[in-house]
Amino acid sequence: MTAASLPQRMAGGPAASFLIAALATLMLWLAGSPAAVQAAYPEKPITMVVAYGAGGSTDVTARMLAPYIERYLGGGRIVVLNRPGAGGEIGFAAIADAAPDGYTIGFINTPNLITILIERQARYALDRLDPLVNIVDDPGVMTVRADSPFRSVADVVEFAKGNPGALTVGSTGVGSDDHLAMLLLERQAGVKMTHVPFAGSAENYRAMLGSHTRICDQNLGEGLRGIAGGDPVRMLGVMSRSRWDMAPDLPTFREQGYAIDMVSMRGIGAPKGLPPDIRRTLIEAITKAAMDPEFQAKARETFQPLRIVGPDAFAAELKQLDGEFRALWTDMPWK
Repeated sequence: MTAASLPQRMAGGPAASFLIAALATLMLWLAGSPAAVQAAYPEKPITMVVAYGAGGSTDVTARMLAPYIERYLGGGRIVVLNRPGAGGEIGFAAIADAAPDGYTIGFINTPNLITILIERQARYALDRLDPLVNIVDDPGVMTVRADSPFRSVADVVEFAKGNPGALTVGSTGVGSDDHLAMLLLERQAGVKMTHVPFAGSAENYRAMLGSHTRICDQNLGEGLRGIAGGDPVRMLGVMSRSRWDMAPDLPTFREQGYAIDMVSMRGIGAPKGLPPDIRRTLIEAITKAAMDPEFQAKARETFQPLRIVGPDAFAAELKQLDGEFRALWTDMPWK
């Protein structure tokens, strides 16, 4: 037998036929196996969109949580991308418009996520977003500089009554929890203040620190981080039904005579239509990350009020809030 005839004999032999059949079967299995697809995800970095500026509460949560999601995904990298503007609409639309392949997720914040859709034609819709896991439930507060003459909500109301429109109140945009809180106080107290919207909470807070606005309507976590960092500020009240253990000496608005409850939910969503296996993987990794003792300890150190809510309950709460804010719009349009 010559060397040239050896490949020909092997190509036609039973061993070669078996090998070819086995390779073909393996390739078909790899192409169609859900387990193989699952094992491949994530193959590239995952973008986590934050619809507000760097340094704000959502940004702080996102950057703190991202390494823990990476840990429980078992690979891949989370890249936080700030897409601020239009009260959150730009970022929410970026999530909704992304390919539903598991490589774009992002924070969806209430009430902005819902109120934007009520007040105008938006570039996204609730049914184009898939709520995965809620992370934070942060009540509103009213914050002023430490040298402000205001020491209570009553002081603010008294000044506003004598000086209609003179008080400037910063918020994170039209229809935000901060803005709605101001409108509710105006309505209940019978006063008029001037609303000053900003692209994000960091900008809102800095404006008050620099005396560009008199009052900063913000969230509890933001105010507590400022005080812990030595900022010369004072919070006048928290917009929750009861006092928070993070700030036991801070009275509620209800205690001061105003029935104002305003909370910002901050959870992670994705574009609608994720493959079921990738969706399960993300939900499991995000939930484990949020429940990780190390993350929870860091969240408490940075004054982030956590409330972990799974996908079904998260979606149900968003639907309920949609009904509540639509009723409020009918009664008190906020544009």
